[in-house]
Amino acid sequence: MSTTQQSTGLVAEALRNDPRVAEAKRLLLEAVGEHAAKINDVKTASPELADPYQNLLDEYGQMRGGNLYFPYLASGIGNGPFVELANGSVKLDFITGIGVHGFGHSDPRIVEAGIDAALNDTVMHGNLQQGTISYDFVKSMLAIANQSNAGLDHCFLTTSGAMANENALKIAFQKHAPATRTLTFEKCFAGRTLALAQVTDKAKYRDGIPKAIDVDLIPFFDHEDPQGSTRRCVQAIRHHAHRFPGQYANLWLELVQGEGGYYPGSKDFFRAIITEAKKHDMAIIADEVQSFSRTTRPFAFQHFELDDLVDIVTVGKITQVCCTIYRDSYKPRPGLISQTFTGSSWAMLAGKAIIEGLVDSGHYGPEGRNVKLHDQFVAGIKRIEEKFPGSLKGPYGIGGMVAFTPFKGSFEEAKDLVMKMYHRGLLSFMAGGNPTRVRFLMPLGCTTEAHIDQALQILETCVGEMAASA
Repeated sequence: MSTTQQSTGLVAEALRNDPRVAEAKRLLLEAVGEHAAKINDVKTASPELADPYQNLLDEYGQMRGGNLYFPYLASGIGNGPFVELANGSVKLDFITGIGVHGFGHSDPRIVEAGIDAALNDTVMHGNLQQGTISYDFVKSMLAIANQSNAGLDHCFLTTSGAMANENALKIAFQKHAPATRTLTFEKCFAGRTLALAQVTDKAKYRDGIPKAIDVDLIPFFDHEDPQGSTRRCVQAIRHHAHRFPGQYANLWLELVQGEGGYYPGSKDFFRAIITEAKKHDMAIIADEVQSFSRTTRPFAFQHFELDDLVDIVTVGKITQVCCTIYRDSYKPRPGLISQTFTGSSWAMLAGKAIIEGLVDSGHYGPEGRNVKLHDQFVAGIKRIEEKFPGSLKGPYGIGGMVAFTPFKGSFEEAKDLVMKMYHRGLLSFMAGGNPTRVRFLMPLGCTTEAHIDQALQILETCVGEMAASA
């Protein structure tokens, strides 16, 4: 039983159980549900809202110092994968804020979490003042992380995936001091802080900023040459470790490369390279900010059966509140990680509802819903490729992560297709470079087979237009 559900005699408990609160919650959920039900299909913008909406976009772009990637300003309501914008249009959201909105839009479980959060005494929790809400989230997260006896003892909350990753680096460096180097994969993405921009394999993210840490790159898994690529990666680790003996604090792993283009590794590959890295006393960090919840297990490290090998794991996006999870042997000394904000009440309540909702709804396992949604989506993409030969290469990814390379894989072709789909009502995004891919991150908690069919129809129309004009 949750701490917040136990009979305690507290005033807070009396408030939560007040019949007026229960009735108010019922009425609010009923009202949201009735209005959300009106949003059930893709819709074009209202002509009378075109000019006011464009004014909003222009003014917001000016205030924030740059235009939005999409001309997207939500009205504040949706229905599962459908979201209404402030110009009256409705989009089918298959990118979900790059994997954030796991239950889509206006899901009653998330709305209810928001109502409960509004009854809490403060908005934000922090290191100095936490609440039972944060206790419940951490307990739930650690229980899921240790489903296969991983031995991950601690969970530190934070407000962003970048900060979760930054804390992971700090923990590893402190444990392995005076080591100062990080080893990671080519095409890695870790974030855009001063340190994480060095880990991320993208030069433009480091443009004009000083060097913070030393990072060396190793090749990732190649599905067309599994044994060869594994051998080359092990040799690369050995080469770097011998060149800089004792200087590597960690091996940074994206088990499924996200921004790099949706490349998953394999169990044998990861076990081989981790075994080599541990010979040289490196911490094993698994960055699951994007991959968490999207494979056959809640964590990708569980999917690849690496429970006994990972030392530090980071989580974010779909969890709403982010965290760094680590073994007791990596427990940092006081003062290393501490933040005024570790997350909001709504983020923690919503994150707990999402995590438990996916587990309870049968999304995991070799025949779970994640696999079934993936299989339906990729089968549809293959049919489009058969109809328009040379249009799509792939598909790539795993579970709730789906991508393909459009045409010749140029940035311009991928962006053109993404924008065509946007204007026809389907939200997607890009990933990788040389080639550039188009990716989807479905809202796993609400996507149905009918939604995927609708997305595929829009994709096919847009691909057909580009193929005809090629």
